[in-house]
Amino acid sequence: MNNKAIITSALPYANGEIHLGHVASTYLPADITTRFLKLKGVEAYYICASDDFGTPILIQAEKEKKDPANYVKFWNKRDLEDFIAFGIKFDFFYRTSSPENIEFVQNVFKKLCENGHIYEKEIIQFYCKFDKKFLPDRYVIGRCPYCKAEDQYSDLCEKCGRVPTEIENPRCSICKNIPVKEKTKHYFFKLTNFVKDLNQWLEENPHLQKDVKKYVQNWIRDGLVDWDITRDISWGVSIPEPEAKGKVFYGWFDNHLAYISSTIKFLNEKGIDGIKFWNSADIYHFIGKDIVYHHYLFLPAMRIGIKKEYKLPDYIPTRGHLMLQAKKISKSRNWYIGLKEFLNLYPADYLRFYLTSITPYRQDDLNFDWDEFSAKINSELIGNVGNFVNRSLGFTQKNHAGVVPAEDQLDEIDRDVKDKITNFAGQLGELMEQNHHDRAIKKILEFSAHFNQYFQRKEPWKNGPGTKSCVYIAVNAVRSLSIGLFPFLPESAGKIWSQLNMQGKVSDQKWESISEFGVKPDHRIGDVFPLFKKVEDADIQKYKAKLGSS
Repeated sequence: MNNKAIITSALPYANGEIHLGHVASTYLPADITTRFLKLKGVEAYYICASDDFGTPILIQAEKEKKDPANYVKFWNKRDLEDFIAFGIKFDFFYRTSSPENIEFVQNVFKKLCENGHIYEKEIIQFYCKFDKKFLPDRYVIGRCPYCKAEDQYSDLCEKCGRVPTEIENPRCSICKNIPVKEKTKHYFFKLTNFVKDLNQWLEENPHLQKDVKKYVQNWIRDGLVDWDITRDISWGVSIPEPEAKGKVFYGWFDNHLAYISSTIKFLNEKGIDGIKFWNSADIYHFIGKDIVYHHYLFLPAMRIGIKKEYKLPDYIPTRGHLMLQAKKISKSRNWYIGLKEFLNLYPADYLRFYLTSITPYRQDDLNFDWDEFSAKINSELIGNVGNFVNRSLGFTQKNHAGVVPAEDQLDEIDRDVKDKITNFAGQLGELMEQNHHDRAIKKILEFSAHFNQYFQRKEPWKNGPGTKSCVYIAVNAVRSLSIGLFPFLPESAGKIWSQLNMQGKVSDQKWESISEFGVKPDHRIGDVFPLFKKVEDADIQKYKAKLGSS
């Protein structure tokens, strides 16, 4: 593990509210990893930005009769507010429309031109006679030529994840009429120049997911095509060529460059050499499976094309899509739950716990189910973790006046659970380093359950021999839980830390201290109160009935 890290997430489109599907695969895992790395002593920074350019945003702004610049400004602010409410802690959240990113994108384009990776050619593009405009990207919908899925965008099939060479049965997404074809000049990026380099990077990077790597290698073997990076629209980063007036870069040309430009701005303003830090750090790009093509092909090829001035990613953690009650999330069909709406119902940590526990480190789709959510919160988070914390600290408060006793007699059971604490940091940390957050949560639940059983078996309320040892060990296990839970449930971990009445903040602790007995004899704990509130079945049934009905 490097002592420096840059963590990014796929940039949220600034054209609508964040919903549960957005956070499950991308932002929550990135936040958990960042918090873990910081506890490990890594100088880690979580950088993100709103994706302000591109056809989808222009379409939506036009529909709402709003200026695109003001439109994305609103969603940049709103999205950040929702992320913060969910406990996502960016070190810096910027925007692709920033002057720094625009300048950076144009400079990258110039360098790619100088290095022989850009060319211009005349193409035939869809044109809508009814709307009197060329129809790039998401102005055109049709059938995917690869998997035959209907109603897919011309720049991305959301079902198979590939970028169509040409969409079948095309229609204008605005008026639904069949477009004609007209001539226009576009710039192309020679993706075909990088077959050898991409294969070498894929083979030599040990941290990339094997299933995703094989997926991408098959694409390369099937044959890459040069990438059209020009769009005939008014909203985007303008191309720095006199003859390209009225054209802008394709959103996927400029947006991932904001990972770098935003990081450099943030670090430089902190007095840190941003470029030097980037190139000496572990680079993480957290994504969903629908944008594998862009992050495993376009993104590395562009960095290689400017002679690797900026390091390629070490990790691209990729997870599947979130379904809702076993159906695909769809805003148009009102089959989704907005993040803000959910957080008005339940605490952020409830959602963080549930999503983490059901999201494996692979491309499989996952499912948000209201009944399962209720069961997991009530039985695992409340019945296991909440119960152990409350009974241990509550017993200490009631029976020992809130003062942690020193150990007295130790038997084999006591020595066994002390070993559990001693080994906990290493066992949990290994899963975290491997990006298996769901397994790490399971390990935490196993730890808590074991100590619940220990407390029950030792029966300290009988005040027999070894009672003081039981209380001392249990309170220290609560401390270990607090630190171990922090990357996942930061608010709840902070509450546990407060009840323990420990100095400083739980976020300032060292990961290895999970396995220390940091609560000393004669330490006085704080006020003890239940951490969580039960999820009521009547409420769950009400939310299920409401879903999709409005």
